[in-house]
Amino acid sequence: MPISPELLIYGLIFVGVVVLVEGVYLTVFGRSISLNNKVSRRLDMLDKGARREEVLEQLRKEMQQHGKARTIPLYSMLASKAQKAAIAFSPKQLIMMMGGLSVVAFIGLTVGTQTGPMMNAIIAVIMGIGGIYFWVSMKAGKRMGMIEEQLPDAIELMVRSLKVGHPFSSAIQIVSKELDDPLATEFGMIADESAYGRDVGEALKDMAERLEMQDMRFLAVAVTIQQQSGGNLAEILAGLSKVIRARFRLFRRVKAITAEAKWSGKFLSGFPVAALIFINLSDPHYYDDVKTHELFIPGCITVALFLAANLFIMRILTDIKV
Repeated sequence: MPISPELLIYGLIFVGVVVLVEGVYLTVFGRSISLNNKVSRRLDMLDKGARREEVLEQLRKEMQQHGKARTIPLYSMLASKAQKAAIAFSPKQLIMMMGGLSVVAFIGLTVGTQTGPMMNAIIAVIMGIGGIYFWVSMKAGKRMGMIEEQLPDAIELMVRSLKVGHPFSSAIQIVSKELDDPLATEFGMIADESAYGRDVGEALKDMAERLEMQDMRFLAVAVTIQQQSGGNLAEILAGLSKVIRARFRLFRRVKAITAEAKWSGKFLSGFPVAALIFINLSDPHYYDDVKTHELFIPGCITVALFLAANLFIMRILTDIKV
């Protein structure tokens, strides 16, 4: 069976959509907002002459705007990941980009393939929305992974600062200056909010809920309890750092053990769909003889339900809480 060149065109257009999003993002906001940059974005903005309150307001707006847009029907599935990734694009801009990329994909499909306009439109919309979702998910995964790795180092740095006599607010300020992004900017915002009178424990709690990060919740609870009941905060945070490092090692071990089962479930559910797409693109008339059969539609629905059930069950079996 000859391989249709349309398969390659579909893949190249989807990759082009994702690369176009990244290019537009870096063009609009610059390299300072890229995950590849080790310099704290907050400090970089301050060095360029921006006032402290202006920097805080801009960063808070960027990091909270996606959580406020959960009520938008099309955007609700993307809001949580965009919030974790701290995407500087506003929800309105991301939705407009979905539409613009869908148009670009439709033009590319019309020029490069022989598929009908209706099918091209459907595939283009899927590529536009899927490309944005894939890009945001990739950004969120990278950023959350970096924060998880940086958090124990940040807590240990706070412990050393507390032991030499610095107050906790100064310890957070030191973390914001000494660490790299993304955690440096996050703690820098907390330091600025504390300087303007906000409770540090409350600021840490809000950051933990925004990032949906369990280890950050532990830190917020430890600080809040110490503020209310007293105690040696340095010893509390030192113990917390050890616990977080142990949880992180255990999480990595569980992730490695369950990786095979996760990918097996994805492969078993994705391979039939990929085979169906491949067959239809290679030989569009392959199923013509059975499409008119009365059991064809019920059979397709049954197969789809089984594939969805396979993904759901495998996710439950491999979702081990650490």
